[in-house]
Amino acid sequence: MSTTIDDWLLEILACPKSNAPLRLDEEAGELVCDESGLAYPIRDGIPVLLVDEARTIEPS
Repeated sequence: MSTTIDDWLLEILACPKSNAPLRLDEEAGELVCDESGLAYPIRDGIPVLLVDEARTIEPS
């Protein structure tokens, strides 16, 4: 699954938990916050920025 988000939107989105910037993981269809360790789903092209909906990612 490949997902895209407009660059202008990605620039203004922030993690609701840490307020850190998000990066797009197109292949996973998620917005990832490296600071909080959360990945937010993108459903039907709409980012779901709810901490309860996010999954915890493994540190790299």
